Amino acid sequence: MQLLEKLISILSGWVWGPPMLILLVGTGLYLTVRLKGLQFRALPLAFRMIWHKDHGHAGDISHFQALMTALAATVGIGNIVGVATAITLGGPGAVFWMWMTGLVGMVTKYSEAVLAVKYREHGPHGMRGGPMYYISKGVGLPWLGTLFAIFTALATFGIGNMTQANATAGIFHTVFHVEPWITGLVLMVLTALVIIGGIRSIGKFTSFLVPVMILGYVIAALVVLALNITEIPHAFALIFRHAFSPAAATGGFAGATIAAAMRFGIARGVFSNESGLGSAPIAAAAARTHEPVKQALVSMTQTFIDTLVVCTMTALVILTAKSWTQGIGPGELTSASFAETLGESGRIIVAISTALFAYSTLIGWNYYGEKAIEYLLGPRSIRIYRILFIAAVMVGCMIKLELVWNVSDLMNGLMAIPNLIGLLVLSKVIKDETDRYFVKNKKG
Repeated sequence: MQLLEKLISILSGWVWGPPMLILLVGTGLYLTVRLKGLQFRALPLAFRMIWHKDHGHAGDISHFQALMTALAATVGIGNIVGVATAITLGGPGAVFWMWMTGLVGMVTKYSEAVLAVKYREHGPHGMRGGPMYYISKGVGLPWLGTLFAIFTALATFGIGNMTQANATAGIFHTVFHVEPWITGLVLMVLTALVIIGGIRSIGKFTSFLVPVMILGYVIAALVVLALNITEIPHAFALIFRHAFSPAAATGGFAGATIAAAMRFGIARGVFSNESGLGSAPIAAAAARTHEPVKQALVSMTQTFIDTLVVCTMTALVILTAKSWTQGIGPGELTSASFAETLGESGRIIVAISTALFAYSTLIGWNYYGEKAIEYLLGPRSIRIYRILFIAAVMVGCMIKLELVWNVSDLMNGLMAIPNLIGLLVLSKVIKDETDRYFVKNKKG
């Protein structure tokens, strides 16, 4: 087992090495140039489009519900532990590079959604789409689409299930002294109640849960920042200074190079917002619309909310506190930083936020897995998949997950490769759809 864990860890390190990070960011930069900075000039329109309803068009859920389903999957423990990890290993400058992945990732997310809606299909369980469909139909490489679906199905049980359940069980045991099997049982029941109803049930549930949990977390962070308002300019100064200069060791912080800031900032940013991995367009394909660009604009806001809002709140709370310089591990850093200002209630807020973020990720990734399994094995396989997915929640709460984490990272990285190939090959299709939509609406 130790040999297997070492092998998976090495493979994961290769997949998530500098070439992958360059490919992810490079694809975003290329699409930014090709689409003339769409994520900047069209962002106000994108936010307005969230509330637009296309009645009578093909699709299963509204633009808003599709966005909330995708946000449910991305706003997870990466927004709490992932940000803390980036700062612990890369220093304050890592936050700047997280922001950069968010800015270029917005156009990547937009492009994924354009293709997802354009190449989607009607199925017995509603619309089905995502990278496996646009790689197969658009690029003309069905075998590569199949590989993407396999990687997605495997990642679902890792990053989309057991790691989230384990994080929830761990923090509930630490803060509230709840036994892991009790957390597992409750999570299993709650997950089953939502996912058995399919995408319409998931869409309705996430459209309620996600705004509440994000707003609650952001408000708590703003309270902390308001009480530490004099430290905010210093926090921003640290971020910008150490994005381009090494961070010296101080207290329990070991220091970080510029390369470490870039590496961990980009890696944790991508891990959080999933731009380029190809997961979110599976939810975008279910949107009720006849225009790929409409849902793509809405999908673009997902990365903005995840990275430039939620992750930024976590980062500022950490950097306006002192815990990050005291050698506290990333798993406890966010909680300790909130507690510096809010006391024990700060730890409780982070514990509840972690549980809600993890639970929402379970719901969102379940849908991604369903569509991947349906693509591979047909519609009848969905019922069996749901049973296995629900059972995996309990397993995740009860076991140690070092191997699962490494496999999850590996599968996420492998998902990105065929997806990025699809985006680059079909970049002309993305541009043509974009130009057609904006020309049409200017004339209209």
